[in-house]
Amino acid sequence: MSECTLNISEIFHSIQGESSFAGWPCAFIRLAGCGHGCLGCDTAYAESDMRILETEEIIRQAVAFQAPFIEVTGGEPLLQSAVYPLMKRLCDLRHNVLLETGGFLTVARVDARVHKIIDLKAPSSGVCDQNNPENIQLALEAAPAQRQKFEFKMVLGCRSDYAWAKSLLLEHRLTDSFTIMMGVMFGKLEPKELAGWILSDRLRVRVQLQLHKYIWPPEWRGV
Repeated sequence: MSECTLNISEIFHSIQGESSFAGWPCAFIRLAGCGHGCLGCDTAYAESDMRILETEEIIRQAVAFQAPFIEVTGGEPLLQSAVYPLMKRLCDLRHNVLLETGGFLTVARVDARVHKIIDLKAPSSGVCDQNNPENIQLALEAAPAQRQKFEFKMVLGCRSDYAWAKSLLLEHRLTDSFTIMMGVMFGKLEPKELAGWILSDRLRVRVQLQLHKYIWPPEWRGV
């Protein structure tokens, strides 16, 4: 695999569903491959369904949707080294670029112009111990103007996940400087329960739903 090609699962046009950009039309570039084995993963098909495309062809397909945002996602997009020049090229072309990463790998090499949506995996995911602490440190050490390019996403499946999330946020004082999106594992935890805990604790986070799963059937791909 060269610096000019990537394993792609799908390129599609949809509504951004779970970040501070939720609700915006968005072109998605879903890279293939992950291997981390999160329980409840809803994109397991990205492990096997793939095709190799040149960077310029990927860009051509994504730009054709004329969406206000282009998101690079996965799988785990940072596993493929060619993703870094892809994101840089999209930024050079003056597109608004989002990266959604599982949080296992450092975002240190990601172009500073990219908005980074970083998962913090909760215990019920089964991979909480694979969270990369460097990502929190990078965000905390970023210059004030660059802090707006980081946000953290937490998907929770139970009350103990919430307790873990609250403790982590308070330990690092992440709610003081960053957008924190806190959502539920679809079908595992009711949004009203999570909302109640957040309100009771006066926690400075944003509740998020996986918007695309409420617009279209949750098992659909390419939405």
